[in-house]
Amino acid sequence: MNYLAHLYFAKPTAASHFGNLLGDFQKGVNIQALPKPVQLGLQTHRQVDKFTDSHSITKSAKQLFSPTRRRFAGIALDVLYDHFLIKHWQQYHSTSLDDFKRQSFSLLHDNLHTMPAHMQRVVSAMTQNDWFATYESVAGVGHALDNIAKRIRFQNQFAGSERDITKHYQQLESGFNVFFPQLIAHMQQQLIEPENLE
Repeated sequence: MNYLAHLYFAKPTAASHFGNLLGDFQKGVNIQALPKPVQLGLQTHRQVDKFTDSHSITKSAKQLFSPTRRRFAGIALDVLYDHFLIKHWQQYHSTSLDDFKRQSFSLLHDNLHTMPAHMQRVVSAMTQNDWFATYESVAGVGHALDNIAKRIRFQNQFAGSERDITKHYQQLESGFNVFFPQLIAHMQQQLIEPENLE
């Protein structure tokens, strides 16, 4: 899952928001030295990724991408699932998306100074430029994925993922709307972030 989905599962605290995004930036970080609520947020991130990566719908969705892009289909789905979450936000969250973004961006900035350097840069760019607004359209998703393709450090054929997404859009969307409620139910059962830890 990508940034919005991970923030969706965070508690409404700065520490939890930090931890729930840290999973993508934890290389070289001394996890044990972090405050317990941040560690618990990181555990939530890992649980979300584990459930997502092992789910049959995710595995089937990856096969819809062309053979030349399939190696990176997981990355494409991460961003695309944020798109679908945005599109169906009212179905999954009682707070409006604009209010949720405003609250989440503020909470992330509360811990910006303690984040790893690369995470600081990404979070600053994400919040200042509102990447989630870009993800509202398929074209925006395609543009984001093409930018990711340019940053991959070796020759690849990942660019052009928007064509695969457009071709199989309805099937991918239907799969998400079956998968995401199951992910919510799974995370509710985990209860790895008790409310009283911060």
